[in-house]
Amino acid sequence: MLRELSIRNLAVIEHVSVKFHDGFHVLTGETGAGKSILIDALSLVVGGRGASEMVRYGCDKAEIEAMFELPAAHPVWYTLQSFGIHASPEEGLVVRRELSAQGKSISRVNGHIVTLSMLREAGECLVNIHGQHEHQSLLRTEKHLEWLDSYAGDSVAASVDAYRTVYREYDKVRIQLRDIEDTSRQNMQMLDLYRFQIEEIASARLKAGEDESLAEEKQKLMYAVKRRDSASEAYSLLHGGKGVDAIGRAVSRISDIRDYDPAALDPLLEQLQSAFYQLEDAVYQLRDYRDNVDSDPERLADIDDRLDMINSLKRKYGETIPDILTYLSSIQSEADKIENRDEHLARLQVQRDRLFAEALIIGKQLSDLRRTAADKLATAIESELRGLQMDRTKFYVQLQQSQDGEHYKLHANGIDEAAFLFAPNPGEPMKPISKIASGGEMSRIMLALKTIFASIDEVPVLIFDEVDTGVSGRAAQAIAEKMSRLSSQCQVFSITHLPQVACMADHHYEIKKIIVADRTSTKVTEMSSTTRIEELARMLGGVEVTEKTRHHAQEMLDLAVRQKGA
Repeated sequence: MLRELSIRNLAVIEHVSVKFHDGFHVLTGETGAGKSILIDALSLVVGGRGASEMVRYGCDKAEIEAMFELPAAHPVWYTLQSFGIHASPEEGLVVRRELSAQGKSISRVNGHIVTLSMLREAGECLVNIHGQHEHQSLLRTEKHLEWLDSYAGDSVAASVDAYRTVYREYDKVRIQLRDIEDTSRQNMQMLDLYRFQIEEIASARLKAGEDESLAEEKQKLMYAVKRRDSASEAYSLLHGGKGVDAIGRAVSRISDIRDYDPAALDPLLEQLQSAFYQLEDAVYQLRDYRDNVDSDPERLADIDDRLDMINSLKRKYGETIPDILTYLSSIQSEADKIENRDEHLARLQVQRDRLFAEALIIGKQLSDLRRTAADKLATAIESELRGLQMDRTKFYVQLQQSQDGEHYKLHANGIDEAAFLFAPNPGEPMKPISKIASGGEMSRIMLALKTIFASIDEVPVLIFDEVDTGVSGRAAQAIAEKMSRLSSQCQVFSITHLPQVACMADHHYEIKKIIVADRTSTKVTEMSSTTRIEELARMLGGVEVTEKTRHHAQEMLDLAVRQKGA
């Protein structure tokens, strides 16, 4: 559940901190008071898109922080764990979003910085916001299949995954076939270029690391004379009387007198002997090095030519020899496809037909499962609509197979196309929702869907932003009762202008615009029983609140208490 929401410097809100409870909450207030800003704040907390214009004028940044209290088994904990965030359910979940005036955003979950996509993924487990614009999703038939699969749950999820695995392979092969068929003329033009490039690279017989070893060899050859002269001079200096022989004579002299003072001379003698042997070994190595230094102008010229050729290939085909060889492999494959086009076509066609048949089998099985789920979903929606003053409405989830002429047509979600149909009045034929549903009917159908899915998606916070627009009378009362019952499964919030909805709430908040020091700000207050009567009276009577409207408001509250207790 959402326990607390804190907002600083968002739009006209300077600072608001609100505590929430279990059950059904309503937020009311005059038009323009800032009710939608609270929804915008919650949207930001769960990964919604922000903009610099949302920051309060004259402030550096907006800050929104929400604290959730969730059971240990809630899916969000597993989602956070997959991000490497180990949070304890006992401590609660704190989500913080900062939005700067420059448009930059920083998000944190329990103190850990997360990306916006990570926040959005976690937010999908926390809050479901339904506004008036969401009615449009009822008009998009592609959403209908998504809803049906979500309702069906595990019974179709495995089949959907199996189908998509095969379909991805099928689609990959289909694209390869299309590319070969559509670009045959261009490919023949490319074949000559590929052949030239293959010959140019292959004839070079490149080897990985060759350029580095050649550069090293070139370095040695360029300075061969200098290396030999310096080594020879070093050898002469060490091999003469000033070098090894001098140390050898010193060892001999110390050996002559060691018996007279062994304690002092033995360590010194040992050091000199070690130095003698090491120096002697170094002299022999210098001699061998000098004798092996080879100056080869012809080899140096060959290396220069080879490096020039390698560098020329690098400029054309890749920054390194491995890059060039990778490119060679790719164009050899492309040339092979062009030269053996018919064989590739035949092989891909066989593969395509096999994958099509395999996907079609799974797709038909998936379709059967969906038909069963469609009947159950239609029955469930009709049941919910009866409680929303649409007693005699008939609802139907139509499933049709996608076809291309006489053949089935595969798409990413199977072979089915789904559409929600309904007949609001007896004797009328079923028609698509987009053709005949009014705004009030749309609101009630969407509320019915949200009620059904509340127990499926496990989202603890459900927000309705003026979804009761276009509804009045008994239908408005039915929507209020439905929201109230729904709040036993999750925490429900409703922004409303209807007193029938407001009186059914367990907790009522007033959103009010105030002006302090010529600056507008928004204030949120949880209402007491007395102030709640005044707010309901305002909603009933408009500008003028009378004793009659207050009495009516009290009656509505008393009736709501009896209805919730029934």
